[in-house]
Amino acid sequence: MRTFYTALLYLIQPLIWLRLWLRGRRAPAYRKRWAERYGYCDGKVLPHGIVLHSVSVGETLAAIPLVRALRHCYPTLPITVTTMTPTGSERAQSAFGKDVQHVYLPYDLPGAINRFLDNTKPKLMIIMETELWPNLITLLHQRNIPLVIANARLSERSARGYKKIGKFMRQLLSRITLIAAQNEDDGNRFIELGLKRTQLAVTGSLKFDISVTPELAARAVTLRRQWAPHRQVWIATSTHEGEERIVLEAHRNLLEHFPQLLLILVPRHPERFAAASAMAQKGGFCYLTRSSGEIPSSSTQVVIGDTMGELMLLYGIADLAFVGGSLVERGGHNPLEPAAHAIPVLMGPHTFNFKDICARLQAADGLITVTDANNLAHEIANLLNDEDYRLYYGRHAVEVLHQNQGALQRLLQLLEPNLPQRNH
Repeated sequence: MRTFYTALLYLIQPLIWLRLWLRGRRAPAYRKRWAERYGYCDGKVLPHGIVLHSVSVGETLAAIPLVRALRHCYPTLPITVTTMTPTGSERAQSAFGKDVQHVYLPYDLPGAINRFLDNTKPKLMIIMETELWPNLITLLHQRNIPLVIANARLSERSARGYKKIGKFMRQLLSRITLIAAQNEDDGNRFIELGLKRTQLAVTGSLKFDISVTPELAARAVTLRRQWAPHRQVWIATSTHEGEERIVLEAHRNLLEHFPQLLLILVPRHPERFAAASAMAQKGGFCYLTRSSGEIPSSSTQVVIGDTMGELMLLYGIADLAFVGGSLVERGGHNPLEPAAHAIPVLMGPHTFNFKDICARLQAADGLITVTDANNLAHEIANLLNDEDYRLYYGRHAVEVLHQNQGALQRLLQLLEPNLPQRNH
């Protein structure tokens, strides 16, 4: 099975190059650093440390508290964070700076993975969520390098797909040192696929272990005073194609009743920044971009958030937040980031990427579900008109966050046997 998989992966490489090149028309970063995608990272990483893989932006954000804790506990160990996408790469570099090293994780080809492992020589590999790469797992096992899948989740749909290759999956899972699952349901699905109980721990979700640092809170207060000292502000983040139009339509409706209202619109991917600006211009809004460095005037109606690594800061100046990827079928993005600021969170109905988290928020009156532009405008108007109602939803959202923290400490304890003695 692995031989067939590897042969197929080699055969489709020209298609992968073509895809990278075509994506590079809108996001030039896709045309850069191809050598890293084949394991050539000589001189870019220090060996004998921890390699942590987070495929894209969401996983990288969840990894931030873990990487910071590992840096604190094991200050002498180099940490290499790998991603697969330019946006994940930019997020890793903006979050960690020079504290950690960063390269792309190579494609799952034996030659590329061996080159990567020859360069990094990790004491431990951590993969965020569930990226099960057969050659990577096999070669780590052959080199006796421990592999931990952290913050692991496995949907019913994915589990059904994996069951079709049951024998191969059992063999693959047997080579993983530990799977730290987000909840019991995820853990049980791994067990059903053949994972041994001794290889499983249920830690909860690392996504709950985020916090607003005093430094970030102070920066947010300063920015709010500069941008909107006497105005209400709402933010729409991680929007995908089709959602910016809905958000701007809702904002137009809201401006009829709240003429001073400011919208911060932050598309999910950098290649959508220009499109969002064009929509704001075409819609006749008075807008500016965050990257311009300009301070919104009293007539500015929309700010396009076209910078990387500032999302938590921008949430901090808003009175409420809509989290995108949820009005279109992308599964939604992380509602806990705005919740950490104790502001109301609104999302569309498509939240399968955060099913468990959204269910907890919904049950505790910490999440409001919307369906279209009119419904979004209506719910926001209710929140803007009633401060007590707004504070109620914000307080409940942050309470859910606090009540479910602790996954980080549980995970650090599980990692200890695979690492040198830590600094307590």
